[in-house]
Amino acid sequence: MRLPYHVVDVFTATPFLGNPVAVIDCITAGAAPSDDEMQRIAHWTNLSETTFLIPPSDDDADYAVRIFTPSFELPFAGHPTLGTCHVWKSLGATQRRADRVTQECGIGVVELRNDDRLSFAAPPLQRSGSLVPDLRADVIDTLGVDPESVVDIAWVANGPEWIGVELASAEDVLAITPSTTEHLIGVVGQHPAGGPASIEVRAFFPVDGATREDPVTGSLNASLAVWLTERGVLPTPYVARQGTALGRTGMVHVDDIDAQLWVGGDIVTCVTGELAT
Repeated sequence: MRLPYHVVDVFTATPFLGNPVAVIDCITAGAAPSDDEMQRIAHWTNLSETTFLIPPSDDDADYAVRIFTPSFELPFAGHPTLGTCHVWKSLGATQRRADRVTQECGIGVVELRNDDRLSFAAPPLQRSGSLVPDLRADVIDTLGVDPESVVDIAWVANGPEWIGVELASAEDVLAITPSTTEHLIGVVGQHPAGGPASIEVRAFFPVDGATREDPVTGSLNASLAVWLTERGVLPTPYVARQGTALGRTGMVHVDDIDAQLWVGGDIVTCVTGELAT
């Protein structure tokens, strides 16, 4: 089987400074690998996510996507959503609605806008609220931060089971050196006013028994947007910066349009080719 293969860089207008996602176009190929093969391919690409573009089963969707990390499948993820939509649009496909693209994934149908840049509708939190004391202590210990610098900590799961940690400043966020974790942990702190970004974000997750940092994370930024705006911490629109600690300059744009939060960014294609399976 030969499958069209694309690698796109998300949340950047400059190649190699955002977060890459591999998008495998099973629609054009007319066939898709098995579930086990999809997982093996995602483990082989070793990117934070690899997606498989497939025909939708939902009549309301333009296309469907399966999203895999190197270790497991995700019901939803942000930068793969944007990257997959970018590839789908490049195929010349016609969307069902003039003002929206609709994507089917593990959490259902997700809407995307295509204004100045692609953006997706932030899903509602599926799990929120305080952590039990032992888990709270474990997360703080994993991050190696002073408990006094923790402003708030809570579940912010919107498909992926993110735990959100707000620290006192962006400087505190950038100083983190995490130990091994079994959890998805997103950390956020505010920059001083007047800069290009309002907040600094970092995302940590387990892979093969080690802790890995994601360069720029759409699902986390979507869940943080809900968490921060509902608490009145940040007004919209705002820009989140992520990837600084990894030498990236990801910029995530968050806006509120008609009481819906939208999360978007620039996208560039870096690789096109064919995957032989």
